[in-house]
Amino acid sequence: MMRNLVNGAVGGALATAVYSAMLMAADRAGLLEEPPPRRFARLPLSGKDKPKSGENVLGTIAHFAFGSSCGSVLGLLSAGQRVPLPIGTAYGLLVWYFGRQGMAPSIGAYPPVPKDRPGRQAALLAGHLLWGTALAVALNRLRSEKAPMTELAPGVGEQARNVMPVPEPAAAR
Repeated sequence: MMRNLVNGAVGGALATAVYSAMLMAADRAGLLEEPPPRRFARLPLSGKDKPKSGENVLGTIAHFAFGSSCGSVLGLLSAGQRVPLPIGTAYGLLVWYFGRQGMAPSIGAYPPVPKDRPGRQAALLAGHLLWGTALAVALNRLRSEKAPMTELAPGVGEQARNVMPVPEPAAAR
């Protein structure tokens, strides 16, 4: 269970990096007005309307913490099993829905989806779908029960097995 939690957190952080790259592109295209992590970081600070020193760093930390937390949930739910890509994509949609319809409007960060700008919503929705798909890929790559290591070069695989043995699948025990 702990391994699934950690794999989910790591997968969530990796997926958040992919999503953040898409946010940067959407911001440069003028679709966002202001990236959501920065807006969320500014909320607890006094003078919400003016940029503050350190809000980019705080926003980035909060964004990765949230992405890792959400990734941990899917890591636990998957119980170490392979996550089909459509499930990851649907999970990204679920995170977008609850964030954009519930959390963001309730704390005053953004208006609900119907009252927000369509371009921003399209970019954020696409980003969350990408995040969920990247999370599924990461979780599948981080699973502990994988095929045995293949020989990369003569002797390299054996040396790697001595340093980091590959656990036997549960069915073989």
